[in-house]
Amino acid sequence: MADKVYPSTKPATNGTAATKPSFPATKAQQYGATRPAYRPQPASRKRSRGCCCACVLWTTVVIFILIVLAAIAGGIIYALYRPHRPTFVVSGLKISSLNLTSTSHLTTNINLNITTRNPNKKLVYTYNPITISVTTEKDGVLVGSGSLPSFVHGTKNTTFLRASITSSGVQLDDKSGTKLSSDLKSRGGVALKLELETKVKVKMGGMNTPKARIRVRCQGIKAAVPSGKLATTASVSNAKCKADLRIKIWKWTL
Repeated sequence: MADKVYPSTKPATNGTAATKPSFPATKAQQYGATRPAYRPQPASRKRSRGCCCACVLWTTVVIFILIVLAAIAGGIIYALYRPHRPTFVVSGLKISSLNLTSTSHLTTNINLNITTRNPNKKLVYTYNPITISVTTEKDGVLVGSGSLPSFVHGTKNTTFLRASITSSGVQLDDKSGTKLSSDLKSRGGVALKLELETKVKVKMGGMNTPKARIRVRCQGIKAAVPSGKLATTASVSNAKCKADLRIKIWKWTL
């Protein structure tokens, strides 16, 4: 009997020797040439936007908290010190001479008294030297100028200030000379206006504010021009003074 030939269980090698696969699989087998190459992806824009929104939110919260704390501190200081502006009153004005020549040369000699009061219990004002100018209320022609020395205005204090307002042979232009001549001839007297200007700082306990400008304007003064050597006293009963002072302390303005 002839022997039966059975097919081989080994795969055909087409003339090459078959290699037995290794176990476990190597990296080269796991990541074959057919696997696409890895390319890093750019960071997600949504994630960066989320971080920006969080930063903006926290910054807003912090700023809001700081504003609230500053407002609370300012309210406490205001409640403790109760700040008020100083007051100024023209208590007297005497004219020794107010002479305007035909050539518009002006000579002036005025004695001015001012009363100022600090109504605060815990605030002290320190003034720089004060400049004073006197002008006509109607046309604003400069009649004379003067000054006051620096001084410290204590708490609940009333201070009396005296100044000399002078001008010696000042040459006015034709327009100003004509206006002043008309004002001096008024029946009810010439209306005058005062302006005081300087810088002041405020002391509250151990804290001093930066110096700020203060300007005081006084109107409603009626003065008669002296006809001889006898001085005339101006009417100041209707004079009113307004102090323009802006000092920022925390969140409130004086």
